[in-house]
Formats: sequence, C-alpha cells, structure tokens
Amino acid sequence: MTSDDLRAWQSAMGYTYDTAAAALGVNRSTYADWIAGQSRTTRKPITIDRRTALACSALAAGLGDWRPCDASSLLGVDDD
Repeated sequence: MTSDDLRAWQSAMGYTYDTAAAALGVNRSTYADWIAGQSRTTRKPITIDRRTALACSALAAGLGDWRPCDASSLLGVDDD
C-alpha cells in the first residue's frame, strides 16, 4: 500500500485524518507520517505495512472486530 492508496482509502471511507487514524488504531502523528510517506523526525521513507493494508481492506468491506466462530459457520455447513 502506498501513501496515495492510503489517501484514496481515507477519501473513499469519508474519514478525516483523525477518524482514519482512530479507525486504524494509531495516533494522528503516525498516520500523518504514513500519508506523507516519510518520517517527520528522520525524513526517512515510511513503508505502510501489510497489516495496515489488510486493516484498510477489512474496514472498507465493513468487517468489525474479529471474533471466534466455528469453521462450519464460515463455510455455510449445516451440522445436521
């Protein structure tokens, strides 16, 4: 995921900087670094990790917090 992808996700979700950061569980300064593509303190490039990209996908798909369930319910298998 690139910074441009993250901006596009934020826009598609209708999030502000603050709501996007909160949805991803990070503080505003971390989110700002991701959007800028570099650390504000070191100026080194920032790579947006796979977990964040997956979290963006999950939120865009309307998925909530993970909760345990049995495999049959995921597969639509009836126990009978």
